[in-house]
Amino acid sequence: MRQVRRLVRPQVMRVLGAMALGAGVLAAQAPAPVKVETFTLPNGLTVHVVEDHSAQVVAVNVWYDVGSRNERPGRTGFAHLFEHMMFQGSANVKKAEHFQFIERAGGEMNGSTQPDRTNYYEALPSNRLNLALWLEADRMRSLAVTAENLKNQQEAVKEERRLRVDNQPYTGAFIEGMPALFDRTACFAYAHSIIGSMDDLNAATVADVQGFFDLYYAPNNATLVVTGDVTPATVRRLVTEYFGSIPRGASVPPGVTCGEGGAAGRVERVTDKNATLPAVLSAVRTVPPAHADHPALELLSTILGSGESSRLNRALVRERRVAAGTQALFNPFGPMRAAGIFGVLAIANQGVTADSLAATVTDELRRAADGITDAELTKAKNSWRAATILGRQTALSLSEAVHYATLYLGSPAAVNTDAARYEAVTVADLQRVARTYLRSDRALTIIISPEAR
Repeated sequence: MRQVRRLVRPQVMRVLGAMALGAGVLAAQAPAPVKVETFTLPNGLTVHVVEDHSAQVVAVNVWYDVGSRNERPGRTGFAHLFEHMMFQGSANVKKAEHFQFIERAGGEMNGSTQPDRTNYYEALPSNRLNLALWLEADRMRSLAVTAENLKNQQEAVKEERRLRVDNQPYTGAFIEGMPALFDRTACFAYAHSIIGSMDDLNAATVADVQGFFDLYYAPNNATLVVTGDVTPATVRRLVTEYFGSIPRGASVPPGVTCGEGGAAGRVERVTDKNATLPAVLSAVRTVPPAHADHPALELLSTILGSGESSRLNRALVRERRVAAGTQALFNPFGPMRAAGIFGVLAIANQGVTADSLAATVTDELRRAADGITDAELTKAKNSWRAATILGRQTALSLSEAVHYATLYLGSPAAVNTDAARYEAVTVADLQRVARTYLRSDRALTIIISPEAR
């Protein structure tokens, strides 16, 4: 793909300093209600429509219910590889023409892979809605799966891995290390990295790719969200015209559940040829978005490690001066329906050893429940509310919110009820989840040391 996709959430790659979300007037507001109209085609494609005429823009956003969790040993990185394959042309669209059609129409497009889903989107002027729908339908119906395209994209993914993982400080330790929170036998779905291994990428065959496409890229395994300057009647007519004749695929195997296990309670040491300072990553398994504890955990991550005023930044950077930077990592690879990840990253200051920093991080997490104030909770809620409101001000971001509610919370209607869960969190809830989940016997600690020179 022309644009670089994010394999993990921006805070993992950013390392130093989270952007502080201003509360301001948004703190007094609630996310505006969203009216979602839904219909399903006979072939199983589910469509959600949000009509909003505030701007002459429309977003077409397809989520396929497939991600790295659907991979098997020996074929890791397949979902991400396939994301690349989806831009190699189809029956009526040549290679790279998808980009060209959308850009010439004044729009933008891209795709991304997470553990539980792969998405493809277009945002463009609303009078070109038909173009975006036709493009998505054409590749769902007739992707060009050829040996040439596969070889080309295998090399593209390997180069992306070298650029964004293997040659970046700390990143390889994050991406390859944190999946060890999950046991590879009991929960292989989450126990491997999204980008996969070079050997597995080399082993992929055309038959593998075609089988993956036939099973997972069928209309009955997809959800389409259309938001913006549209009417439900128009969307229904066009979707029926373009997608209605695509055959239904086979039933997809049910999703996995993940028991306990993995490397919790262990310390792992790695060397990093790209790092110049030691770093410590401490992570624990938590719960999926639909779980009652999820809002409290997310707000706790803001209090502990988001922004200059966060507890970890104050304690480790400004007061003790043992760290050059800290960051909380909440579901850094994206949400998961069967689990969650809560992590803390700290990069050592000059002259501070990795073991000393690890001990300090462990101590701070042990005391995470102590002294949480109403003011800290209010600030965290304000940040969440502001991010949510700002995140629904474009057609594309609104389409993502509807998808998130559908896949991870069980219904598109949850786009209007999720905020109440965050507003209901109390200081006692924060203290309880801190004591329940942020325990050393649950933590995987990765100590990263620069390679000796």
